[in-house]
Amino acid sequence: MDPTEQVQVIRIGPTGREMYTDHVVAEAPFELRLGDTPIAVLMRSPGHDADLALGFALTEGIILRPAEIGAIRPLPGDERGDRWVLELAGGVTVDPEQFRRNLYTSSSCGVCGKASIDAVRVAAPPLPDGPVLDRNVLFSLPEKMRVFQSAFTLTGGIHAAAAFTPSGELVALREDVGRHNAVDKLVGALAVEAWPLPELILLVSGRVSFEMVQKAAVAGLPIVCGVSAASSLAIDLGRELGVTVVGFLRGEECNIYTGDHRIR
Repeated sequence: MDPTEQVQVIRIGPTGREMYTDHVVAEAPFELRLGDTPIAVLMRSPGHDADLALGFALTEGIILRPAEIGAIRPLPGDERGDRWVLELAGGVTVDPEQFRRNLYTSSSCGVCGKASIDAVRVAAPPLPDGPVLDRNVLFSLPEKMRVFQSAFTLTGGIHAAAAFTPSGELVALREDVGRHNAVDKLVGALAVEAWPLPELILLVSGRVSFEMVQKAAVAGLPIVCGVSAASSLAIDLGRELGVTVVGFLRGEECNIYTGDHRIR
């Protein structure tokens, strides 16, 4: 499925008005079920939906490892492909009501619908002391990510999340209208290849928010970078969980909010 759509728009400028075809970000509801029980409705950009389902299940603490999922499949009879089912592996039991969202989750909200603030802090495994990242490698990451933001090039209105090795090699990238969805899609894609994840750097195309740090910590990603600012709660959580939080990563400058021992 394509994360973009074509629309007819009227552009007004100094020379008058003209009609032309433009590309916009697609946004559609995504219902996730655990067996027969709906547990969340997310607003996302269509595409890489199986990655989104797996990444969401991991970063929300619904499962602890990919092997606990027996299958991820579209709901039979759903022609639009907006309803997906997580089937647990044999011998694995999870109470779906424990993770059921009270409200749907909009594309701008990663923790909307949580029953309580205590439920936000998903248990995260201890993070490694490393990796140690050279600052010049760090400075090179946004430009490397930008090259592969194909949907952003078309629309100018979609978020990206990318994983890099400590040497600066791009491992995977996902785009979505929701910042947190982009991270979940990325984690899902990485988890298919290896779990636990190796020591990787997470780079997001916007600000570093609480849910970004939480999802990274749960996935075992020790460094979270953003091209914009970090929120106060993201910084607090980074300090609490041992995550290196970097913001305003632009050109040859950045702010290191927590975990400066990983940047040299």
